[in-house]
Amino acid sequence: MTRVYIALRDRLRWCTVSEVGDGGGDRPRATQQTTRLEGRQLECVVVSPDAPERVFIGTFEDGVFRSTDGGETFESLEPTVETETGDETAFVSDAVMSIAISPHDPDVVYAGTEPSRVYRSRDGGDTWTHLSGLTDLPSEDEWYFPPRPHTHHVRWLEVDPFDPDRVYVGIEAGALVLRDEAGDSWYERPEGSRIDNHSLATHSDREGRVYSAAGDGYAQSDDTGETWEHPRDGLEHRYCWSVVSHTDDPDRVMVSSASGASSAHTASQASAYVYRKDGADVPWERLDDRGIPMGDGVVRAVFASDDEGGDVYAVTNQGLFVSGDFGDSWSAVDLEWEAELESITPRGLAVVP
Repeated sequence: MTRVYIALRDRLRWCTVSEVGDGGGDRPRATQQTTRLEGRQLECVVVSPDAPERVFIGTFEDGVFRSTDGGETFESLEPTVETETGDETAFVSDAVMSIAISPHDPDVVYAGTEPSRVYRSRDGGDTWTHLSGLTDLPSEDEWYFPPRPHTHHVRWLEVDPFDPDRVYVGIEAGALVLRDEAGDSWYERPEGSRIDNHSLATHSDREGRVYSAAGDGYAQSDDTGETWEHPRDGLEHRYCWSVVSHTDDPDRVMVSSASGASSAHTASQASAYVYRKDGADVPWERLDDRGIPMGDGVVRAVFASDDEGGDVYAVTNQGLFVSGDFGDSWSAVDLEWEAELESITPRGLAVVP
């Protein structure tokens, strides 16, 4: 059984999903279906397989929520930050857009906000440190988020699985930034990196590999983000949102994408797709007729991978889907999905065995 957490715009849904077989088979069943945090504006959800009962939620107006019982109950953290003078202050705002848990230590947690700031906790979210200097980077005056052009935010945080001091920071919209914890330093806009980064991913079996799904296209790096290439042959829709790689093969990767922001995020105008690349030197393939809805009325998918079992989950406004064969076939999870959810764009997805 796999526990799945879905961050919708105004609620958290979580459930446990029965085992998925290769090639689909019987429709996976969702049990223990639970709704929490109704009325909150959710932005992200994360959980570590090394601490599966601890779930973090970032919200736009209410900061960080944490569960220590697998999502049964949540507490508002109201995080405090120790300043250089020893005083305590709050996050720069209650808009927590991204959270990441270190794969090296589940007590090490990062949070990104709007306006763009990055915070780190070393005790599972009890106390936090502001990692200063991000907004001192030269390109900061070019960062902006079009729907709210007076600001910008940290859309994604990713900790390198081979180097606990290496953190990848995606600014929406403005820059990819590399964080060196050991040197307490930042490095912005490395060669070939995307500007409008939406999600980032790494691979535990390929040191140096980083993936980026961005509004200005897909990119990947093989040198821990220092330089980037842009394989796009066959990728007809290049406003990319979510990215996931195959557990055993870092050259196999899937992205969700659309022609632009409106067709990606707005249900009434949506027309989004899923593409897969099956090797370093092969073109992208659109996964038509594989069991996952795409096209008119479907918003961009958010992916999450069960690294232990190799299953890939995807959520759209049409429901929750799972593939046991990396996208060759998808099964709709037998999950309560009210009609009103078809007009809501999912914000985040996390799975844990």
